[in-house]
Amino acid sequence: MWLRPSDWYHPAVDPLVQAVATGARALDAAEDLGRARADAGVGVAEAIDDLVCLYRTEGIKVPLDVLRALAAGWADGQAGLAVCGGVVDPTTGLPTGAYLGQRLAETYSAASRDGASVRAVHALTVIDVAVDEVPALLRAARAAALGAALRAVFGASEPMAALGNGVAAVVTRRNTDLEAQTSRLRREITARVIPLQVSTATRHPVRIWQVLLPWTHTEALTLLRRLARP
Repeated sequence: MWLRPSDWYHPAVDPLVQAVATGARALDAAEDLGRARADAGVGVAEAIDDLVCLYRTEGIKVPLDVLRALAAGWADGQAGLAVCGGVVDPTTGLPTGAYLGQRLAETYSAASRDGASVRAVHALTVIDVAVDEVPALLRAARAAALGAALRAVFGASEPMAALGNGVAAVVTRRNTDLEAQTSRLRREITARVIPLQVSTATRHPVRIWQVLLPWTHTEALTLLRRLARP
């Protein structure tokens, strides 16, 4: 069915396989897999074929509610792509919300395998530099400053994304010194908006706060969409 068998695997596959093999509740796992397939550009028909083949290995038919959950997850993933689009935001140079959602899927899957809680270890740090009624050119320059500042502070160590029009998010560890991190972020942003002459287009002080990650990946994607700004 797949051009390259390695394309079939995704971390969201594991919880569903385990649920089917053990007879456990599979709705959440099916929804997560549907969303992951949509994020990867897989059509809903192919995603359903995956599900049917999995259940066929156990000699059973796919329950209707599981099929519905897969389709709902796929539709949700498509909606997320429509909001976030692509892999890299062209103005900030940061990954998009869709990419961050994928990284979170891996984080939640790894925690599930280890019997750990994602929200006990990780949090979402949100950065908002926007003010109202900013011309497009200034908005683009401000976005570039934001992206450069976040890369300077976090490098490649933490998953991050641009969520649109001056808002970005970073997955950080809960044991991070938020006060020190906030101070450094504000300094880095200020150091970049002044040379670009976009101080008047930037919130002062920059708003930075930490949000607990939800219990499930599905809820985490909903959170990202809620934070996204068109």
